[in-house]
Amino acid sequence: MNKKILSAKFIISAEKLSQCPSFNLPEFPLLGRSNVGKSSFINCLANHKKLAKTSNTPGKTRLINFFDFSGKFMIADLPGYGYAKVSKEAQNKWQKYLEEYLLKREEITSLIQFIDGRHEIQKNDYQMREWVLAYNLPIFTIVTKMDYVPKSKAASVIKSVEKEFGGLVLPFSAADNRYNEKILEVLLNSSMNNDNKI
Repeated sequence: MNKKILSAKFIISAEKLSQCPSFNLPEFPLLGRSNVGKSSFINCLANHKKLAKTSNTPGKTRLINFFDFSGKFMIADLPGYGYAKVSKEAQNKWQKYLEEYLLKREEITSLIQFIDGRHEIQKNDYQMREWVLAYNLPIFTIVTKMDYVPKSKAASVIKSVEKEFGGLVLPFSAADNRYNEKILEVLLNSSMNNDNKI
């Protein structure tokens, strides 16, 4: 399915599981460090530059934001991890609410972890992955900002993430649409067969 066929719309923001919308759609929560490019990813897949709010200031996303892609699947944009300019109390509350959502939300088909292709995998990226694997949750990886990676190094960046995390690893660039088709194919295929976890 061509990306132009998919339209997307913002549905609702929720702080915790009890506030999440009840839709019978496959759901893909986005995990990643603050400013890794999750909002740009949503906008690029939706072909809508202002659907998800992007910001140069890390930590702007403080709620779970739900986006419906043509009634095919739901993307849930989660608060970025690794941003410390909030109180410890606020961080602990987010962590509690997010863990409850990730462990108990029945609609979740697969988590998607975002890694910044310009840098080495960070400590809190590893910590997040270890937590996900400890609970045996389905997950795959998207490596963002590939337009900043020299073409000669792109393949080695992807292979490095594959070596560290295993599973499916896909490149992405908000400035280059050539990666979108493969990503949409993965999302739509897993949505059509929700029992076939990635």
